[in-house]
Amino acid sequence: MKNTSKKIRLGVLLSGGGRTMVNIAQCIERGELKAEIGVVISSRSTVAGVERARELGLEASVVRVKDYPDVDGFSGEIVRRLDEAGVDLIVQCGWLCYWKIPGRYENRVMNIHPALLPAFGGKGMWGHHVHEAVLAAGCKISGCTVHFVTNEYDAGPIIVQRSCAVLENDTAESLAGRVFEQECRAYPEAIKLFGEDRLAVKGGKVIIRKREK
Repeated sequence: MKNTSKKIRLGVLLSGGGRTMVNIAQCIERGELKAEIGVVISSRSTVAGVERARELGLEASVVRVKDYPDVDGFSGEIVRRLDEAGVDLIVQCGWLCYWKIPGRYENRVMNIHPALLPAFGGKGMWGHHVHEAVLAAGCKISGCTVHFVTNEYDAGPIIVQRSCAVLENDTAESLAGRVFEQECRAYPEAIKLFGEDRLAVKGGKVIIRKREK
């Protein structure tokens, strides 16, 4: 394993505002990530993420669930576009749709979840729903989790986690803001580790290999 990371080609999947995509693009622009965004796919045509992609000089294509007869057709079109773009790693940036990941993309799809998995994960646990559940449970700590995606909701091997305090006067919105600050650090860290070929999955767990001197 070499001590330098290669420039990796990213595929971005989004369903919302695209803030996570913008953060990744800014990290690339600052030279903090040796990567490029090769394709952006949105599951919705009217979200801010589509416009933000254009502002970054990227063309966002739209692949909507309702335009396909079943999940296989929907998934097939996503995979076709990712293959066509020649991506090394797919990063889900607020992606809300289930799609079937083929074997060749195993451990090549990442997601960031706004809680410390395995707590507060699963179907329906996204955005404000997560933060409201954290507050309702009286948690003192929350945070975010970057994990590899499998064909089961929020169940893939954990790569990076970062935490933050839950304050007594927090609302879902204020907690979300603090968690997002950690997301902006955790996702680039995980992508960088991938680019340095330092991630290995063994027994369903991610092993982070030490960098060779």
